[in-house]
Amino acid sequence: MEEPETWSTGLIIWTAVAVLLPVLITLWCSVQRSRRQQLRSNIFQAEKHCWKETDLFSKPTYCSVCGLHILGGAHCLCCGLCTDEVCLNKANSRFPCKEIMMRTEVGNAPYQRHHWVRGNVPLCSLCVVCGLQCGSQPKLCDYRCVWCQRTVHDDCMQNDLKTEDCDFGEFRNLIVPPSYLSAVSQMKKGKTADYEKLASSMGAHWTPLIVMANTRSGNNMGEVLLSEFKSLLNPVQVFDLNKISPFKALQLCTLLPANTVKVLVCGGDGTVGWVLDAVDEMKIKGQESLSLQVGVLPLGTGNDLSNTLGWGAGYAGDVLVEQILRDIMEADTIKLDRWKVQVTNKGYSLRKPKMMSMNNYFSIGPDALMALNFHHHREKTPSLFSSRLVNKAVYFFYGTRDCLVQECKDLNKKVELELDGERIDLPNLEGIVVLNISCWGGGCRLWEGMGDELYPLSRHDDGLLEVVGVYGSFHCAQIQVKLANPVRLGQAHTVRLILKSSKMPMQVDGEPWAQGPCTVTITHKTRALMLYHSGDQTDDDDEASSASDQEQHKDPE
Repeated sequence: MEEPETWSTGLIIWTAVAVLLPVLITLWCSVQRSRRQQLRSNIFQAEKHCWKETDLFSKPTYCSVCGLHILGGAHCLCCGLCTDEVCLNKANSRFPCKEIMMRTEVGNAPYQRHHWVRGNVPLCSLCVVCGLQCGSQPKLCDYRCVWCQRTVHDDCMQNDLKTEDCDFGEFRNLIVPPSYLSAVSQMKKGKTADYEKLASSMGAHWTPLIVMANTRSGNNMGEVLLSEFKSLLNPVQVFDLNKISPFKALQLCTLLPANTVKVLVCGGDGTVGWVLDAVDEMKIKGQESLSLQVGVLPLGTGNDLSNTLGWGAGYAGDVLVEQILRDIMEADTIKLDRWKVQVTNKGYSLRKPKMMSMNNYFSIGPDALMALNFHHHREKTPSLFSSRLVNKAVYFFYGTRDCLVQECKDLNKKVELELDGERIDLPNLEGIVVLNISCWGGGCRLWEGMGDELYPLSRHDDGLLEVVGVYGSFHCAQIQVKLANPVRLGQAHTVRLILKSSKMPMQVDGEPWAQGPCTVTITHKTRALMLYHSGDQTDDDDEASSASDQEQHKDPE
């Protein structure tokens, strides 16, 4: 009788071992892997360098420590130093990175020695001594200064070059020098923060640039841009908006002279609005003299504000970062109206009215419905919406579907529209768009070019809103390809829209939501200073209108 019990017990033990052993091995491997990842993370987060791990370099690369050719490893986002994983600790201890601050006496003129990094020099660079091409030989033989970007041959490297002061090169007027930040730190300790006097030593044309990038926008090019801007500017000037809010990033402006700072926003129209809201918040909280000039590098899907300001319909890496900085230095300053959108729910409610800022447009109807459907699906699977082309294809799909469903029909029976207090009789519409800028729906110009002298061209600095209507999604598609015109409803300083019944999709600058019965009131809020790029035409400009368009966008005297 005991044999069956023994056999049964042994079977249970062996079964338990067979089940638990793989689990224990898996857990042990997981712990070891996490330890290795933590160790690697600690190395890559070293204070001296901003390391970025790379499995495969895009060009022939040599380790700056051992000099051997490497396929993968790490490179510093700030100074460009390259190394394999074995030499990481040696690189941290042997080679300094860009200094964001340096010692200097208060009142002294800022100075900076060249910071030479050996090897992996760009092929297109020229030696500052002999004028011949650098980086042509596949070995660590040439040098590059991480501040002024000048290059020199190993053989041409002379003693005076090693001790010569660096003038920060072509982009000196955009860089915040390390010596300036150190001098500011000393001034704050002495409680004599005269930034204007300190900035006078930087030159009359010094307009420091703050770069903010949304690494989640559009084609996910934000990380590449952050690296390139850090290599050309002081890393303290470059911010990732996924790690720090615009309000905190703009605190750097409090250490700089008023009316001199430029801001480059790398992202979509929503990111630009986020930054402009932060600027308004700083003014409310005691920085009334803050006057920033904001430029846009379009990484989003629609990029209508960028198109209006001459920065194009979307950045795809086809323009060098150096050229972007040149365009920022040469850009004109214009004014942009900003509007307050107040949404008050119908009936008694304990909730405060919903308040939003508007730079581009407000809409109710089919285009807001497409944005709402797109937003819901992107929230569920964000990894599938990393391409601008894919995003536009999804928008096209939802627009085609709405042509058949017509969820927003009979809008004229559900809403009332008032322009400056005057009731407007609506035709049989499905959508209403209230415009502050000339572009809508990814570059389409709704108000311009319709040949009616009673309606002047739209401007983004006249304190007026343009209001148009659309008959449906198919009508929107016809407008996009210029086969039809929208319904002009008028211009106004104040727009009020009353949704009497039902629930309708609405959006402000691409941020959609579903809204029940309410009153929407749009009034003027403030004006922002923006950078206008007049060098290139936007997608919808033609040669005949380019001259008048540039005149329109210039800041009136």
